Amino acid sequence: MKKILFATTALIATSGMAAAEIKLGGSARFGLAYDEGNVEETRVEQRFRVNIDGITESDAGVKFEVRFRLESNEDENSAIAGRGPGAARFSVSTGGFRLDVGNTSDVIDSGDVVDYFGYGVGLTSFIEQSSNGDLDLVGFGAGDQDQTTVKARYTAGDFTVSASYSDRRAQAADTLTDSAGDIITLEDAIEEQQQYQIGASYNFGNYTVGAAFGNTDTPTGDEDFWAASFNGEIGAVAFSVLATDSDGQDDVTFGASLNYALSSATDLRFAISDGGADANETSFGVGFRHSLGGGVSLRGGVGQDSDENTIADLGVALSF
Repeated sequence: MKKILFATTALIATSGMAAAEIKLGGSARFGLAYDEGNVEETRVEQRFRVNIDGITESDAGVKFEVRFRLESNEDENSAIAGRGPGAARFSVSTGGFRLDVGNTSDVIDSGDVVDYFGYGVGLTSFIEQSSNGDLDLVGFGAGDQDQTTVKARYTAGDFTVSASYSDRRAQAADTLTDSAGDIITLEDAIEEQQQYQIGASYNFGNYTVGAAFGNTDTPTGDEDFWAASFNGEIGAVAFSVLATDSDGQDDVTFGASLNYALSSATDLRFAISDGGADANETSFGVGFRHSLGGGVSLRGGVGQDSDENTIADLGVALSF
């Protein structure tokens, strides 16, 4: 009798949730990484990410989604650290419109209109076309977030527009200096930082051009920044070119990356980034990705960072 009741309850619950689902997906990697500039030059690289998505749809066809992430990484001195469950991202989409709220990426980081990262080199993408840049971006991740972000995107044919707004409030010490020159802490105050970004892109055939502008406003001043990219495919070669600048950078950052499909299973990659701070040297790297099937690939690369340190890695990447 208990078995019959359990089966009936399960059937009713399943039929009542036909339009809703919980999805699990993620990625992992492990291998060896080398950085000449670190005290611990060689380390075991390891990461495991799990995205948990709740998805449902209203009777009117409006799609609702919620996501948070679990993550495990290597830490200093051969330690291993875990994060999550993280803050949630809430999404609503219908037709060409999508709204994301909470733990979500901003316009530039999300890749809605600008190809900011391009084709990263190595197992860990240790060199990207944006490596020398210094934009204050907000991205989705595991763990807590210091801000709430709202992002809207609309796509009509080949044209896409996107806008985001982030509001961060942190505790800041409110202090005074007395006649003797000693600092007196009065009380904790709220320090507010706001950021907005807006951008657009247009796709024509195998190519896409996009640009975005943003502003970060803090109690000590505000900072403007922008990013623009052009990317596409020519036969077996996929490429991306990026330019970025901000009030906090000394020079405009220029970067480029490409992926060459050597065969159906093997890709060769190259990335370069120049500019940014006056002290920056050119960052560059070359690498490969070889598919082993079943979501498994062998990846590696070698290059130089903006401090002229040699960096390299080699390992296995998994997707689920």
